[in-house]
Amino acid sequence: MNRNIKKLICGGLALCQIVSMTFMTAYGRPDWPSDVGIQAEAGTVMDVDSGTVIFGQNSHVEYPPASITKILTALLVLEHADLSDTVTFSETAINSVEPDSGNKLSLVAGDTMTVEDCLYSLLLFSVNQSANALAEHVAGSIPAFVDMMNQKLVELGCTESHFENPSGLNGDTQNVSAYDMAKIACAAYSNETLLKISSTVSYKISSTSNNPDGVTIRNEHRLVITEDRSSEFYCPEAVAGKTGYLLKAGNTLVTYGEKDGRRLVSVILKGSPRQYFVDGKELLQFGFSRFYNVDIAENETRYVTGEEPVEINGASYAPSDLYVEAGRVITLPNSAAFGDAELSLAELPEDHPVNAVALLQYVYNERKIGQAYLCDRTIPVPEETGNSGEGSGEGESNGSEMMEMSTAALETDSPEGKTDVPVSGDPNGEKTPEKAGGFPVLPMAVVLVFLVLATGAGFWIRESRRKEAEAQALRRERRRQRLREEGADAEAEFERLMEEKRNKNRGRY
Repeated sequence: MNRNIKKLICGGLALCQIVSMTFMTAYGRPDWPSDVGIQAEAGTVMDVDSGTVIFGQNSHVEYPPASITKILTALLVLEHADLSDTVTFSETAINSVEPDSGNKLSLVAGDTMTVEDCLYSLLLFSVNQSANALAEHVAGSIPAFVDMMNQKLVELGCTESHFENPSGLNGDTQNVSAYDMAKIACAAYSNETLLKISSTVSYKISSTSNNPDGVTIRNEHRLVITEDRSSEFYCPEAVAGKTGYLLKAGNTLVTYGEKDGRRLVSVILKGSPRQYFVDGKELLQFGFSRFYNVDIAENETRYVTGEEPVEINGASYAPSDLYVEAGRVITLPNSAAFGDAELSLAELPEDHPVNAVALLQYVYNERKIGQAYLCDRTIPVPEETGNSGEGSGEGESNGSEMMEMSTAALETDSPEGKTDVPVSGDPNGEKTPEKAGGFPVLPMAVVLVFLVLATGAGFWIRESRRKEAEAQALRRERRRQRLREEGADAEAEFERLMEEKRNKNRGRY
């Protein structure tokens, strides 16, 4: 082969490779930020609403939890007792503590307090005797309550933890992982009463034998109570949390924070004095500043738009009959967009909503970032389940293994907007290589570049179809809204016509 032709072909291949690499880079997913560190042995920060682990360090290693155990104790108490109940402190409740663990409120057997006062003393002042007394009040005995704690771990999907007592004092098998503790905290701080108690700065406990005038206690979590902006512990995002310490456990810390509508929890295990607060603050602020949440129902158009029936787990559905569970989000780096997440369909868990047809699970760079149920609006839902209609956000699930779906490639959103993909062809409508005298120029390079551009055209076409489907769904919803305003009869007639159309579509396939 002529040397000049070889050079031309090699040059064309190199050019095509550069174009391909540029094209791939344009559609590559940004990395997951990880430029944060803690001095504690283990820690994690988790998004409460999506369940996404934003950062983890030894997050699946088990450590003694110390008094952050009391978060789970408080959650169980609130689920099984009334705040106004009277709790009587027994000899067992007073004395089932380690000799050097103290008695912060100078309680004695026979003292009584309300469940509410006990919870404040438990979460703000870490009173071990209150943990024991609450356990006996709820379950009849401390061992029976511990069984409830470990059963709650199963319900929450925590497989790396085990408890021996409700206070967090030493136990041979009393251990948690940072990951499990974050899941416990997410459930706990979703309880409004627990959140209110845990975020209180100070509280006055009613009278007891040794404190006839009552006693005022103060929250021990420095990130929650510090208002001095110059302090290293100042963290305006911190709302609630719990501290812990044992010689064996080191300093432990759970912090719940809120900012711009987002909710995060950070967990620190085996930390060191003072620094463990800084570690908790670093993780919390990293999660808020480098990530954001995206509403799934507002962005997911696959399965719920278009006129063609969709097949899910062997059944056929009209897209207009399906909707994505409201209130669910995914967590993404600031530089990523909803379309960068990979979607897969997972098997429905046993406790799924009655009208759910699939569980949509999202992954970003091999990291689970959120999920939502895909539901059938034609299936009646009992009111007590809280899952009727698009407005429902209920229904927790641990999900199952994910299946790959090529449809994830259809999304090409970028954080700044849509990415324009070049389309092959001359802008003036003229035909290509033979344009100058009909002589083929760089034939191999042209073919390869054409293939790259054709691929880009494919992305552009699919994106256009997706936009049209979104617009169509929006028009349909606006039409429904107008009909609702006109009256029930108009909406009913519209639904009847839509049902006839769906039946016709089903009969066609």
